[in-house]
Amino acid sequence: MSDAARKPLVAGNWKMNGLSASAPEFVRIVGAYQGALKEVVDLAVFPPATLLTSFATATRGVGVLVGAQDCHPEASGAHTGDISPEMIADVGGKAVIVGHSERRADHGETDAIVRAKAEGALRARLLAVICVGETREERDGGKALDVVGTQLAGSLPEAATAATVVVAYEPVWAIGTGLTPTVDDVAEMHGFIRARLSARFGPEGAKIRILYGGSVKPSNAAELLAAADVDGALVGGASLKADDFLAIARAAAR
Repeated sequence: MSDAARKPLVAGNWKMNGLSASAPEFVRIVGAYQGALKEVVDLAVFPPATLLTSFATATRGVGVLVGAQDCHPEASGAHTGDISPEMIADVGGKAVIVGHSERRADHGETDAIVRAKAEGALRARLLAVICVGETREERDGGKALDVVGTQLAGSLPEAATAATVVVAYEPVWAIGTGLTPTVDDVAEMHGFIRARLSARFGPEGAKIRILYGGSVKPSNAAELLAAADVDGALVGGASLKADDFLAIARAAAR
């Protein structure tokens, strides 16, 4: 469960999903994020790049953070097909996901690359959501803590603060599979991450939010979000439906 000083964050990663026809689902999310819910939970949506500008424009003054799913470390240059942190900020984006396991696996991103992207995000005054997590083979081999510890050490910028960085723990084997770790496993990993953050960043490390991601849905959100040191969720497929995403946000509020 989140410390009272850390406001829960529920973030929706739409991945490579969503066309202009998907806008009504987002409008429903924005419309429902009012009153009591807004007071106790932060909400973020990371649409595909094609929808970033329109979604960011729609949320001005509302409070829902809109961000990008990736960025290049540099501000500009000869990098065909890439988007810089400054470009994200220019169209109203407030955050960016870096180091997602699908980027690490599909694009060969190393901890050093992830860290450079996170530093770029901080430069552009974006919230960096930095992902870490182990594979099934690594967990079965008893290496989960070592793997995540190495990723934390290599991926987080030295200038990380609670205002600029969020850590998202996503066991790779649970993403999109319907499988989830036990609550005890989640609590152990989040406690380990908290200890590493506190050791490296001191009192500031106790304030950095740690999200859980990996097949989070309305049916298991309350149990997962109640685990120690879980400060919210990074939601995949369930974030594409307003009702499901809002149900998870309400579970975080409780």
